[in-house]
Amino acid sequence: MQFEVWAPQADRVTLECDGVTRALERDTERPGWWCAEAEARDGSRYGFAVDDGPVLPDPRSRRQPDGPDGLSAVVDHGEYAWRTEWAGRPLPGAVLYELHVGTYTREGTLDAAAARLDHLAALGITHVELMPLCPFPGRHGWGYEGVSLWAVHEPYGGPAALKRFVDRAHELGLGVVLDVVHNHLGPSGNYLPAFGPYFTDTHHTPWGVAVNLDAPGSDEVRAYLVDSALAWLRDYRIDGLRLDAVHALVDTRACHFLEELSTAVDDLAADLERPLFLIAESDLNDPRIITPRAEGGLGVHAQWNDDFHHALHTALTGESQGYYADFARDPFAALAKTLTRGYFHDGTWSSFRGRGHGRPLDRSRTAAHRLTGYSQTHDQVGNRAQGDRLASLVSPGLAACAATLTLTAPFTPMLFMGEEWAAGTPWQFFTDHTDPELAEAVRNGRRREFAAHGWKEEDVPDPQDPATRERSCLDWSEPEREPHARVLDWYRRLIALRAEQPDLTDPDLADTRVAYDREARWLAFRRGDIRVVVNLGAGPAAIPLGGRPARVLAAWEPVQAPGADGVLRVPGESSVVLVQE
Repeated sequence: MQFEVWAPQADRVTLECDGVTRALERDTERPGWWCAEAEARDGSRYGFAVDDGPVLPDPRSRRQPDGPDGLSAVVDHGEYAWRTEWAGRPLPGAVLYELHVGTYTREGTLDAAAARLDHLAALGITHVELMPLCPFPGRHGWGYEGVSLWAVHEPYGGPAALKRFVDRAHELGLGVVLDVVHNHLGPSGNYLPAFGPYFTDTHHTPWGVAVNLDAPGSDEVRAYLVDSALAWLRDYRIDGLRLDAVHALVDTRACHFLEELSTAVDDLAADLERPLFLIAESDLNDPRIITPRAEGGLGVHAQWNDDFHHALHTALTGESQGYYADFARDPFAALAKTLTRGYFHDGTWSSFRGRGHGRPLDRSRTAAHRLTGYSQTHDQVGNRAQGDRLASLVSPGLAACAATLTLTAPFTPMLFMGEEWAAGTPWQFFTDHTDPELAEAVRNGRRREFAAHGWKEEDVPDPQDPATRERSCLDWSEPEREPHARVLDWYRRLIALRAEQPDLTDPDLADTRVAYDREARWLAFRRGDIRVVVNLGAGPAAIPLGGRPARVLAAWEPVQAPGADGVLRVPGESSVVLVQE
């Protein structure tokens, strides 16, 4: 088979495959590339040595059986016999579910997670969004320090297990989205600098030097990232990619990397004849990211919308620290603005950043599904010192209100695993670094960070302690008992309503109308004929809905439909969905 590697500054490159060493030749057609033919089969171990240095894993390795520091292994994708014919599932109308393979089950494998997918199908989820799967040191971690952007973390089951997972998901009608990290790699197990200028000190990110997207050699680095993205979509039949922290992709070239990536993904979708999409995590509040390329945008299909989360979180909890401060000044106004205009910061002053932030979203051009709405994510839960979920901060009724707003808002809703039954387990930050110095640096850095925000250092869980990961695993006995079973039924009902009522997936963001009373702590909004009401106050609220007759579709606590006066009386900490006739 053909082996090849990009090493533009090398004078000599050798291949070691199944114990046999041979020299590679320069590729006369592609500057900087080296290639050779060698006998190999599925599972053959190999690596490259640059200028007689140590044998290192392939930067484009499809498998790392012994972890990031070991040799690569050949993967023959033709070996797997796919069971399910799959036409794809588009993003409009989707309900996403963020899942971390290592804690979704106590076993922490893709096969164990696949065995629980029927729960998500019964819930009404349309797409499972897997947190990163690329290899990282040790067994357990969040996955955002991965390397080998084509490979699957071996303790999760490796490439074959991911194919079995995707096959089972598709069999149940579930699409699969994968979280990929292009803005940094490693640091542990990252051998890319030995091969070429994959990084540049021209720019810096929170993780150090930036990935080289615009300095010399960046053509090949961009191709490296684009090709890895396409490999997930093509070789594993993944339906979409979530792009981590795209604001850290520093790129000064005329054609931004995201535009190049979205073009390649759209071209692949046309070739495969099934829908594919990209969802960006971005804190820029820049609508150009999700504006189609034909209209001058970058062509990414959707983005996470933290502004909706922050407004909702402050309204529910009263928290006002850090980036919550601007939202906490008037949470109901902030919530109303995000429900009708998408962004809260759309050129407004951000006290957290000390400057103006964002720009307005053009509601006439931007379909509502291009923003993803959520009340919890791995970031918003796991980056709290104790990893405490929303259900541990508020009453079951308020948690149900959060679900109501998330699942009836104009945006594409996303749930974080376990929230559908108000999981009692935390989701904490955990690592399994094999480098003792890196482990200690992470441990101490985590404690200092939270001590600066008022937590005692001894109260911050040790990320290297195996018990931290164990505490973070879902307890699958909870959905069978109260109060979790009631919350799960509520989520099922809301998701079913989203599928049954066309107004709840209407892409017209401008059609949403909101009313609220900050003193009484209620908010109501209209989407077509649907009326959604949440009462976050402790006592009952009388909410005028107008003269048209309305029928209750779902209510957290029993309520009567509005009478002739058009007033809906809602118990405290409760929510209602109605349809006007």
